[in-house]
Amino acid sequence: MLDQFNRQVHYLRLSVTERCQLRCTYCRAGENLCPKKKELPAANLIEIAKACAELGIDRVRLTGGEPLLRRDLLEIVKGIRSIPEISDIALTTNAQTLAEQASELKKAGLNRVNISLDSLDPEKFKTLTGGDLKKVLRGVEAAIENDLQPVKLNAVLVKGVNDSELADFVALTRNLPIDVRFIEYMEIGSSTINPEKRVSSDAILKQFPELKPLAPRYFGQPSTDYQMEGYRGRVGLISPISHQFCADCNRIRVMSDGMLRPCLGRNEEVDLLPAISKGYQALKETIQKAIYFKPRMHEFGKQKLERGMSHIGG
Repeated sequence: MLDQFNRQVHYLRLSVTERCQLRCTYCRAGENLCPKKKELPAANLIEIAKACAELGIDRVRLTGGEPLLRRDLLEIVKGIRSIPEISDIALTTNAQTLAEQASELKKAGLNRVNISLDSLDPEKFKTLTGGDLKKVLRGVEAAIENDLQPVKLNAVLVKGVNDSELADFVALTRNLPIDVRFIEYMEIGSSTINPEKRVSSDAILKQFPELKPLAPRYFGQPSTDYQMEGYRGRVGLISPISHQFCADCNRIRVMSDGMLRPCLGRNEEVDLLPAISKGYQALKETIQKAIYFKPRMHEFGKQKLERGMSHIGG
């Protein structure tokens, strides 16, 4: 479906929970757990995906919070896989329990995973996230073994904290068929990172001039991809602040409480719950209107973005 600026919107990021067992400093520092009772049931999440698919959505990413905390996640994946128009289902995860679930997720119809990995140093990783690095690395191995590919590792860079690990991250792509993606820090919600700590993509390219640009895998891809000569994997740069890509934005977000957010970098939201209560056609019409009126561009740095990434869906 085209929005009012003639952008083809065909990508849904569907948050299935705000709950997470980690406390990343840029994501949910100081936030309390979202009550589980506010999460939409699996049937509603699948219904939303179906309505979106009939409007032109063909790619769905399941996000959170931490999606693997949903006990009915396999039901959600299977339900979305049964929608004929959906060609690709992905998952964003902190991978704390991915090793144990990767095989069943693949069987249910999951295509690929993005894994949050902000440090390769065990102690630093624990300080930044509260998590266990060994579990993440086991999750990466399980994702590759179960063909949940391309496996993408997402690192939010913070100057003076983990930017010294850039070479180590890039080295991972030498022998592994993975994408390591460096994401600019965005000021969202209650994150505690000073925006002056942001590491730009230009600074990364200056440090690694041997990175060669690659063609994107698909139109509207948020990352600009590069590769070291002879390496198996890729390096991706996601720079919503220094290199705005709103003109090619092809996505909408639906949060676990039923709020639709047409743009990550703005506070405007559409409540889908009234439409859900009225029936499928009302739901579809509400989503259609929200897509059409998707804003032209984000407002990072211009307005205070009230919800954190754990609420919106990382």
